[in-house]
Amino acid sequence: MGEHTVTSFDEELDHIQRLIRDMSDLSGSMVAASIRALLSSDNALAQRVISDDTIMDARQRELDDGAITLIAKRQPMAQDLRAVVGSIRMAGDLERIGDLAKNIAKRVNAVGVGAAPRNLSHGIDAMAELVLEQVHGVIERYVARDADGLRVLRMDDEKIDVKYTSVFRELLTYMMEDPRNITACTHLLFCAKNLERIGDHVTNIAENAYYVLTGDQLPVNRPKLDETALSVLAQ
Repeated sequence: MGEHTVTSFDEELDHIQRLIRDMSDLSGSMVAASIRALLSSDNALAQRVISDDTIMDARQRELDDGAITLIAKRQPMAQDLRAVVGSIRMAGDLERIGDLAKNIAKRVNAVGVGAAPRNLSHGIDAMAELVLEQVHGVIERYVARDADGLRVLRMDDEKIDVKYTSVFRELLTYMMEDPRNITACTHLLFCAKNLERIGDHVTNIAENAYYVLTGDQLPVNRPKLDETALSVLAQ
């Protein structure tokens, strides 16, 4: 975005963009910490993630207030208006990512006193790596004004959906093989679904960021592959 005649206008825009980056960093750290806590049964780390959600909510409120004030005072047009409105939308998705990370953290105590068994949680670990790549990458591409990178990242959501289907089937098999696995696997299934939903929110962010940068909308039909319903029917 070019510089404006009124310096304070640029400062206000920069502040909103900094808040987006801060929320992105926090959401990534919350997701990573929630998975570490889940796999190691670290209740203290889980509580930290739950506490961090309050910070995330506060940053979203600060961004919303700043954006609304900027629109009222400056009446931005064209790309500036897209940037402000897009930031509000992206902040909403980042806040939801924080909520989903918090939901995973809340499952830590319920999984049990011991760490989630490695054979049960391996798929969750691998899925989390894919999701974290998306979470860290989307705002990096936005800041770098990499519209093509955002388009590719959006397409990569299909990889998360495929992995989710794999994890769903795997955990279902463990539950059928040994009823003692049912409690832990049920909680891990909820965590896997939360990770899949985080991927969906990253996709929303990529779409909004692409629109801010280019003024064009990505195609309405986007990759979505969730075969878990078919998996249940096939059992």
